[in-house]
Amino acid sequence: MAYSILVGVFVSVFLILLSLSSFADTKKKANTDRKEAFTVKIFLKSGNDILKSLLVKKKKPSKKRDSLEQKLNAAGVPMKVEEYIVFQVIAMLIGGGLLYLIFQQFLFLPIGAVIGYLMPNIILKSKQQKRIKRFNEGLPGMITSVNGSLRAGFSLLQALQMVAEESYSPIKEEVQLVLKTMQYGTSLEDALIDWKNRVPSRDLDLLVEAILIQRQVGGNLTYLLDKILETTRERTRIENQIKTLTAQGKLSGVVISLLPVGVGGLIYIINPEYIGILFTHPIGQGLLLGALVSATIGFIFIRKITTIEV
Repeated sequence: MAYSILVGVFVSVFLILLSLSSFADTKKKANTDRKEAFTVKIFLKSGNDILKSLLVKKKKPSKKRDSLEQKLNAAGVPMKVEEYIVFQVIAMLIGGGLLYLIFQQFLFLPIGAVIGYLMPNIILKSKQQKRIKRFNEGLPGMITSVNGSLRAGFSLLQALQMVAEESYSPIKEEVQLVLKTMQYGTSLEDALIDWKNRVPSRDLDLLVEAILIQRQVGGNLTYLLDKILETTRERTRIENQIKTLTAQGKLSGVVISLLPVGVGGLIYIINPEYIGILFTHPIGQGLLLGALVSATIGFIFIRKITTIEV
């Protein structure tokens, strides 16, 4: 029912805007009232300028925009910054509207808006972490392939071309992007620096810095790659060991966070009238909101405590 009402509201707004647009076009073509047509034209132009100023700010440099663009690239999301902002605003409106239609309380309208605003960021961060994890897992194989090509007498560029042909995602796409950037006239050093800035990986930073230093001062690149490969594998081994040791703490955080929900659901099944007042009375709704916020904060703290960076 709530979904039908929400769809009806969006359809009604769209039809109203369409009718207004048709009315303005008819007035302009008929040319019966030039003053009114001129006013409509000025209004549409002003609205277009406002929309461009809100959603399209490509010419103005912004650290926030650059950071968001880097996150989208690192997550492998084929979306522009402006498109992501529009998607975030739509998610905010839908989240606020859905919670308001479900609970029929204005208190849940800003809560749903905040949840809808944060959900794209959470999804984007999750996709970025998964992609970086796959990248770090495939990086030792890439270093081994490059090192083997160098020992066979190939140049670094030829070794990267072989990696682009034989590797898997996301190593394949990233190396292909580096080679495509070099085809457009960018030097190898600048392409590697851009690669390092695009993908937030400490192992990749170590690899790029080693290659740049070797190209500036000389030295045995295969020896450096062997040491980097040894370092990355040892770091992976330590990270897996730490994950094993902290798994119990993370599981405890999940159990503690879900325990009130499970107990509340069990009480609701046994005696719905006893716990139903929490969902109908304003004080009960406030207590539920406070419990939700407290459980979320506790879960975040436990995750922070059990997360150890290597």
